[in-house]
Amino acid sequence: MKTLLVGLDAACLPVLRPMFEDDELPHLESLFAEGASERLESQIPPWTASAWPSLYTGTNPGKHGVFDFLRFDGYDWDIVNATDVRRRTLWEYLDEEGLTSVVVNAPVTSPPPDIDGAVVPGYLASEDPACHPEGVLDDIRDEIGDYRVYARRETDERANAEEKFADYLELTRMRGEAFRYLASRFDPDFGFVQFQKTDAVFHDFPGDDEKVRQVYRRVDEQVGAILDDCDPDTVVVASDHGMGEYDGYEVRVNQFLREAGVVETTTEGQGVPSWFQIKDERLTESDDGGQDGDAELLRRLAGVAAEFGLTYQRGKAILERLGLAAVVGRYVPVGAVFAASDAVDFAESRAYLRSPSELGVRLNVAGRDPDGVVPEDDYERVREEVVSLLSNVTTPEGRPVFEEVVPREEYIHGPYADEAVDVLAIPADFEHALSALVGERFGDPEPWNHKRHGVVAGAGEGIDADADLAGAHLFDVAPTVLATLGVAPDEEMDGEVLPVVDAPEPTSYPDYDAGAQESTEDEDVAERLSDLGYLE
Repeated sequence: MKTLLVGLDAACLPVLRPMFEDDELPHLESLFAEGASERLESQIPPWTASAWPSLYTGTNPGKHGVFDFLRFDGYDWDIVNATDVRRRTLWEYLDEEGLTSVVVNAPVTSPPPDIDGAVVPGYLASEDPACHPEGVLDDIRDEIGDYRVYARRETDERANAEEKFADYLELTRMRGEAFRYLASRFDPDFGFVQFQKTDAVFHDFPGDDEKVRQVYRRVDEQVGAILDDCDPDTVVVASDHGMGEYDGYEVRVNQFLREAGVVETTTEGQGVPSWFQIKDERLTESDDGGQDGDAELLRRLAGVAAEFGLTYQRGKAILERLGLAAVVGRYVPVGAVFAASDAVDFAESRAYLRSPSELGVRLNVAGRDPDGVVPEDDYERVREEVVSLLSNVTTPEGRPVFEEVVPREEYIHGPYADEAVDVLAIPADFEHALSALVGERFGDPEPWNHKRHGVVAGAGEGIDADADLAGAHLFDVAPTVLATLGVAPDEEMDGEVLPVVDAPEPTSYPDYDAGAQESTEDEDVAERLSDLGYLE
């Protein structure tokens, strides 16, 4: 193997350094010590579904077309997949140059491309994704015993927390063993293996430092085994964003917009994507029915909870601890929760936050959006109104909520930029989370969430260990990886080759035929996004 790319979701120096100091990650630590490393500035927005395609295409979301976990068609939405990534990936550049690749667990790679090598999709794929070549997933399972994209989902999280965590460690083992099997079988020039649970452990077990360390120790074991088996000439380690504690608030942007007369709400129409909407039918299935009085009481309680922003995703752990989850699932039509509370009315609003991890506000523009109410010639005035409004939002203590509120062009540009939000709202120091709920202005955020800076490291043949990587950006990873393989970066990439390796002159590539976009429509994937807090 000429170049190995190790993807560590959410890895960052504040997380890694304490484990390096305690000698818990000998293989990763040796790569950082022997090569060059630095923090890696992520994109805006710094969330998994958009950031990984940016990393492996070398372009901003306006060029590759993935802005969030969700794709919007007017006011309707679906979960993104590989057909939404409308730029060449690293492995497609290499395939066109006659080089082979093995890619395991990279997010947003389902359905996989037809390349010389193998692709096993990761996050946002189905549990049994189509892989390339056809039948290779069965071969992997025959070889290593089992292979899954996701941890097993349990209904009683209290009773099965340890089993769930044990499955995190098992999934990490699967990634490494599957990659080594495929590397042995296909003998690739390039390998990319991504470990996702280095992110999920913070969402599912916030504040549990020992569980974080256990996940990273298991990752390090697999990295060591890969280095031994594959003996790559060059190794690049990179993450999509960082991770840290959130000490601020959950900021309900749509409530501020509603108070200013920008957002309209409804109890009947289509609102922002929610876990309730996904789960409605499944939760209300019942074998034995219930007492009318109990159902009415629970409906009323659910309505009050929704009014104050208690979604099922946030409240389910409480319900389970109280032994009420099954009761709610049997007796409460979850649609009644939204009937009892306001939701954003897309069609009637001038602008709205539609998905928190887009980090911004979409205008409802006539001629662009299905029922647009903002005239095209009024676009800039309304956008400036939204920028001014959000720029002046302060916390209850009087501190600015946002460090930047800017037109999207500040960070997003390219042929698909018009599909993005129109205004980006970047939380101060990423201490606050955004929410699409209406009702109260502020709530409590998830205790750990994404930060702006991840990490990058390069070691091995052709790597200048003394190189200064200050200012390294997410977009720089793809051109740097291509350079380690002697392949010229695309002049349309937004990143540059990092100074750890000699940089070939960028070149022009033929237009990329992305093909038709396909729908995901996978309820199980949607539920997993909800479990991690990406759908409210």
